[in-house]
Amino acid sequence: MSNLILVRITCPSRRVAEDIAEVALEHRLAACANLEGPVSSTYRWKGVIEQSFEFILWLKAPEANWGKIDALVQRVHPYDVPAIVAMPLTHVSSAYEAWAIENTES
Repeated sequence: MSNLILVRITCPSRRVAEDIAEVALEHRLAACANLEGPVSSTYRWKGVIEQSFEFILWLKAPEANWGKIDALVQRVHPYDVPAIVAMPLTHVSSAYEAWAIENTES
């Protein structure tokens, strides 16, 4: 089992996703960011089913950085309730994991 997580954040625009990625990498919270989208999202908000286009930001980071990443997203994301989830990475090549840890250590 690896000590890395894959964090998934939905963002209302490419700019928001890029801004979060830049801060996460600048502060060494994540080693890598990938951006996908736009994707179509359907969800219930305040009792109404909504549809919108969003961008998906993926961050690869040490599990120990989850709290700081969550705090960053809560601080800068424009949504009242940003969708931020993390999944443990159970299988990671040893070279990639070493690179990710090296690039997130202060």
